[in-house]
Amino acid sequence: MYAQTYVGQTSKTELPDMHTYCPLTAIYWHDSYKDEQKRRLFSSSNMDPRTLTSHAALTLLILIVGSNGHIKKDLRMDQAVLTFHNQLKEEVQVFYTSDYCHKCVYQHLATVKPSNKNTSTVISTKFTLSVRVESQSRNSTLCSWSRTYREGGHYCIWLQTLDGSTEPTCSHTLNKSPNNTYLPLLVAALLLAVIALLIVVVPYVYRRRCTSPFLRTIFCRGPQYSVDNDGAHANETGQSTAKAKPTRLRSLDTFRGFALTVMVFVNYGGGGYWFFQHAPWNGLTVADLVMPWFVFIIGTSVVLAFRSMQRKEVSRLQLLRKFSWRTAVLFLLGFCFINYSPRDGPLSWSWLRVPGVLQRLGFTYFVLSLLQTFWGQKEIPLKAYHWWNPVQDVVLYWPQWLIIILLETLWLCITFLMPVPNCPTGYLGAGGIGDHGLYPNCTGGAAGYIDRRMFGDNMYRYPTCKEMYHTTQPFDPEGVLGTINSIVMGFLGMQAGKILIFYKGTNIRILCRFLVWAVILGISAAILTKCTRDGGFIPVNKNLWSLSFVMCTGCFSFVLLGAMYLVIDVKDWWGGQPFIYPGMNSIFVYVGHSLLGFYFPFSWEMHFQDSHWEWLFQSLWGTTLWVLAAYFLYWKKFFLKI
Repeated sequence: MYAQTYVGQTSKTELPDMHTYCPLTAIYWHDSYKDEQKRRLFSSSNMDPRTLTSHAALTLLILIVGSNGHIKKDLRMDQAVLTFHNQLKEEVQVFYTSDYCHKCVYQHLATVKPSNKNTSTVISTKFTLSVRVESQSRNSTLCSWSRTYREGGHYCIWLQTLDGSTEPTCSHTLNKSPNNTYLPLLVAALLLAVIALLIVVVPYVYRRRCTSPFLRTIFCRGPQYSVDNDGAHANETGQSTAKAKPTRLRSLDTFRGFALTVMVFVNYGGGGYWFFQHAPWNGLTVADLVMPWFVFIIGTSVVLAFRSMQRKEVSRLQLLRKFSWRTAVLFLLGFCFINYSPRDGPLSWSWLRVPGVLQRLGFTYFVLSLLQTFWGQKEIPLKAYHWWNPVQDVVLYWPQWLIIILLETLWLCITFLMPVPNCPTGYLGAGGIGDHGLYPNCTGGAAGYIDRRMFGDNMYRYPTCKEMYHTTQPFDPEGVLGTINSIVMGFLGMQAGKILIFYKGTNIRILCRFLVWAVILGISAAILTKCTRDGGFIPVNKNLWSLSFVMCTGCFSFVLLGAMYLVIDVKDWWGGQPFIYPGMNSIFVYVGHSLLGFYFPFSWEMHFQDSHWEWLFQSLWGTTLWVLAAYFLYWKKFFLKI
C-alpha cells in the first residue's frame, strides 16, 4: 500500500501547492489519478508549450510503497527505481535534492523501517541527485552520495553494518540495467544527416552535370548541351554570370529559419530531453538560445531594411508610420491569438497574460527602429580618412551607443540597487527552496517584483523554476525589466547589419569583425559568470535576460551568422535549404504552430511514454510538417508580411 497518496485534479489556472505534497521534482500518485493526469499531460488540448513542459515535469514522480510492497506503475521516460533495503535496527529517513537546484533545501524522499524492511521509490533521472540517509535516533547523517541515475534502471541501496564495524554503510547494486536514453536521438541525428547530405549533394550534382564536359555527355541531352556546342554554352554562361546577384542576404533568412525551426522543435517538447527545454533557472540550454537569436536577427534586419528605404528617400514620418503599424500588429497577434485560444474557454481578464513573446519582439523592434530612424547615418563616408576608420561602424553611431549604455545602466541599477520587500537587494535567485530556503517569495528579485506590481495575476504562472524550486510566486520571462536587455541584444544585431553595410564587398573584413565581436562578447560573458553556472557575478539566466545571457547568446549569434554568411553568401556552398523556407515566412510558421501545432496531424496523444522514441518522433514530425508548409508557400511565392 502507499505510504501517502494524492487524489485530485489540477485546474488549468492553478497548480496544487508544491509544499503540501510534492517533493523536488516529484509527486505521489494514485491509481485513480493516472489516467486523468495522462490525458491532461499528453492530450492535444494542451497548446501552451511551457504549460505542457511544466505539467510533464510533474510526471517525474516519487512512489512510496510499504514494506514487502511492490511498484505497480510502469516506468516512464526519465525515471528509475530506487529500492532501499534497511538491515539496520533503526528507522532511517532519506532526503534528496537535485544538483541543478542551487543551494536547495533537502526534500524528504522516503522512510525506511528497520530490521530488513525495504521501500521503493521512482525518481527522476534528468539531473544528478544528491541523496542523504539520516538517523533520527542518532541525529546524524549515516551516509550521503551524489549520482546520476539513468532511465529505466532498477537500483538497490543496502543500509547495513559490516562485520567488525559499528558504523553503518550504504552500498549500491544494480538489479536491472538502464535504457540507452540517447539512442533515439542518435538514430534521429543519423537520419537527418543522411537527408541533409542528399539535399546538398543532389542539387550539386544536378548543377555540375551540365557544366562538366564529362558529366554533360552522360546526363545532359539536347543540342544546347552537346560537346560540339561549347561556344554557345560559353556564351550562355557569360550571359548568366552577367546577371546581377540577388541582393537579399540569404544567410540572414537561413539564420532566421534555423532559429524558427529549433523553436518549433523545442515547443513540441524536444523529444522530452531536458537540454531541449528551458533551464530551470540559471544555465543555458538549446531552448534558451532561440529567443535571443530572433532578437539579434531583428536588429540586423532593421539596419538593412531601413538602409534600403532611406536610399529610396522614404521620409521619417513614413518610416515611423510603417514600424508603428508593424509593432501594433505584433502586439495584437501576441495578445489576442498567442496568449489566448478559443478552446481556453470564455475570455477572462482574471487569467489573461499581458506580457508575451510577440509583445517583447514587437517592443524591441519599435525601439530599434526609433534608433535607426533618428540616429542612423544616411550616407557612409567610405572614402574619407579618419583615425577612427577601423571602428567607424561604432563611432558614427555614438548617439545610439549612448542610449544603449544608459539603458544598460538603468537595468543594472534597478536589478542590484532597487529595494524589494522581504528580499535582499540585488537578489537574482529563484526563491522557493533555493538559497537554503531563506527567500521563498523573492523569485526573480527586482524583475519579478516589478512585474507582479504592474500585472498582478495577468502574467505567466508556470515559470521554469516552479517544479524544481517549489516557487509559489508567478514570474514572467517576458517581463518589463528583461525587455531592456532584449533591446541591447537587438542592438548587437544592428552592429552586425552595420558591418555588412560598411564593409560590403570586402568579405574578409566582415568575417573578421564578426569574429572580433564574438570574442569580445564571449570573454565578457566568461568574466561575468566566472565560467560557472551559479557562482559568477551575474549568472547566465534566460528568465531574467541577464547581462551575461545577452553576452553569451550574442557571441553565438555572431558566430552562427558569420558561418552562414561564409558558406551561403560568400562561397555559395549551400543555398540555405530547408531553413530558408520558414525563414522567409516566419510570421506564418510561428503563429500557425502556436495556434494549430498541438492538433492532429501535427501532434497526437502519445501512448508509449516509457521512452523518448515517440515523443522525439512527434517533435520531428510536427517540425517537418511546418517546414514543408513553408516550402509550399515559398514555391507558390506567397510570403506573409506585416
